[in-house]
Amino acid sequence: MIEGLFTNEITVLGIGNIILSDEGFGVRVVEYLQERYNFPDNVALIDGGTLGVELTQFVTGTKKLLVIDSIDGGKPAGTLFHFEGDEIRAHFSEKLSAHEVGIQDVLTMLELTGKPVPEVIVIGAQPFSLEAGVDLTPQMKELLPTIANKALEILKFWNISPSAPGDDNI
Repeated sequence: MIEGLFTNEITVLGIGNIILSDEGFGVRVVEYLQERYNFPDNVALIDGGTLGVELTQFVTGTKKLLVIDSIDGGKPAGTLFHFEGDEIRAHFSEKLSAHEVGIQDVLTMLELTGKPVPEVIVIGAQPFSLEAGVDLTPQMKELLPTIANKALEILKFWNISPSAPGDDNI
């Protein structure tokens, strides 16, 4: 059986290609959260980049997985997305980008090995641009706090309250 490198109860996984402007949104949201908050030891924030099925080693054993991504949902740029349960499989089954197919494959592999993640939520936003460039578009940058706050709401629902740097109330 596959054993994970991390056995955190909760994993926040940002995915995307940071050299394709808004494609790197999930990674940038995780960076945003890491810069502004301290998280308890049972929470891992991971920059998953474009690893695909290699992400299995980072999420095996986690009980709750929050995936943050730039999501092509065929909607107007800036549209926010929130998927849970069967919605995740339905959305990602139609996608062709390496990391989106990779997430579906990771979840399926974990099920097949008898180690499914009991609770998975995917959030993100429709990109404005997928052109080459290491910076998010200004419009996507404006969505960083919105999606970060959505992530914090989900974590709060999971009984996790990160603290601001310098605050000892983790």
